[in-house]
Amino acid sequence: MQNLTRRRAVLVAPGSDERKAVKALASTADEVVLDLEDAVAPARKADARDLVRRLVRESDGSRAVSVRINALTTPWAEDDLALCASLGAALTSIVVPKAETAQDLAHADQALAGTDIGLQALVETPVGVQNIGDITRSVARLESVIIGYADLGAALGRSRSALPEHWLAIQDGVLVAARAAGIQAIDGPFLGIADDDAFRHSAAWTSALGFDGKWVIHPAQVESAASAFTPTDTAVEDARRVIDALAAAEAAGSGAAQLDGQMLDEAVAVAARRVLAQVGAQ
Repeated sequence: MQNLTRRRAVLVAPGSDERKAVKALASTADEVVLDLEDAVAPARKADARDLVRRLVRESDGSRAVSVRINALTTPWAEDDLALCASLGAALTSIVVPKAETAQDLAHADQALAGTDIGLQALVETPVGVQNIGDITRSVARLESVIIGYADLGAALGRSRSALPEHWLAIQDGVLVAARAAGIQAIDGPFLGIADDDAFRHSAAWTSALGFDGKWVIHPAQVESAASAFTPTDTAVEDARRVIDALAAAEAAGSGAAQLDGQMLDEAVAVAARRVLAQVGAQ
């Protein structure tokens, strides 16, 4: 996997509400996504764009700041893309909602030509799920794919009270496609704003599956989400020992490495490197 922005806890804030956006930008979230889409009424799209332009330019760089644009089929998308391209290095990435085809990402990629701004694909329709492999392999600029449960659940006719386990087939499909493409798999927002047992179970579930992080819709959820996707101190120490043992074996010219009486293979090394990457270590 390429060196990507850490996204354990991603806080989404409305791009039309300065108070909430500023509060989000002052939070401890790894990334803040300023939303120009669902959180903004049609009559306020232009005003929201102006506010997001100012907030991104004024951000202090202490955390990743991204923008969710309007869907590419809407009349606001092109202005959103132009705004984002103009922000340059101040903007981490663009989130493309309702991503359904590789062409969707190619269109956004072209709009960002000449910049280092990344792309994230929000998959929230049955067509998007069906085309997940093509989406994740679409453009080099793509950093992550996110599951959008609300729209996807409505399209599928799935109850809003569905448990995380009821999404396993889709979660696994998205995760496998992301890993095959070397990008991040990010869990979408839990449909509730409380930091309660249901939310924590949701975060723990997708963390155990192998996801890299989770979107949250309230600052109260940031700490629990970050904790769920942060390896324990013991896991980090074990990973370091694995990497050190492999390095020592290579330096000694040995074709095999052992640790605590167990043979170390490439699968163990991959897992160890992923743990260290999750805490920003090498």
